[in-house]
Amino acid sequence: MALSQLRIVLVGTQHPGNIGSAARAMKTMGLSRLALVAPEKAPNHESLALAAGADDVLAAATVHATLAEALADCRLVLGCTARSRRVALDQLDPREAAGRMLTEAVGGAQVALVFGRERTGLDNEELQLCHAAVHIPADPGYSSLNLAAAVQVLAYELRMAALAAAPAVPAAGRADPPASHAQLEGFFAQLGETLDAIDFHKGRAPESALRKLRRLFLRAELDEREVRLLRGILADAERMAMLAGQRR
Repeated sequence: MALSQLRIVLVGTQHPGNIGSAARAMKTMGLSRLALVAPEKAPNHESLALAAGADDVLAAATVHATLAEALADCRLVLGCTARSRRVALDQLDPREAAGRMLTEAVGGAQVALVFGRERTGLDNEELQLCHAAVHIPADPGYSSLNLAAAVQVLAYELRMAALAAAPAVPAAGRADPPASHAQLEGFFAQLGETLDAIDFHKGRAPESALRKLRRLFLRAELDEREVRLLRGILADAERMAMLAGQRR
């Protein structure tokens, strides 16, 4: 049941055959939920051929215009990427990532594992939507991994974590469900607007502060009520800033 809470998300896939190969890698490890974000070409006969029997995974795949849309109901999002990125994220190896994903899934949360384009991977804006990064420690002398091979590595670790009954107990005492990805992104957008309204940055570039605040709130694992409370505070802060501007 925990594996049914997990989805594999492929962003901007260039070759339809890789979609089929990824579906095959998923099905061999008991994963069935595939989401495609703006693929360059829709799944076709080549996808079916390389799926090698995972036709049901392909047929059930959802297609989304944006990554944010594909992640809207997720509580945890991990992005598979190389280490050398300008976006500072916690780095997990595949085994650590699998344990973390299973823990959230057993608690009833929707969880996504995101893979980028075959040549360029995930861009910085897409990585900003992730809570942490997953890095496959391949041989640095030849670290090029095919997309489907990367999916297979992570799917295998998820399977092993599930078979080993990895410690994954829902958090006790939470009266409210955890905030979804869409709710958190709405909060972050309002936070940025409020910081501008109160002139928090004072002429400095806002990106660095917003990245740090994003990481801080993601570590807090906010629930829905906490997000509503924080957004209420932000709304009042914006209102007071507007009144102060009018008085001036």
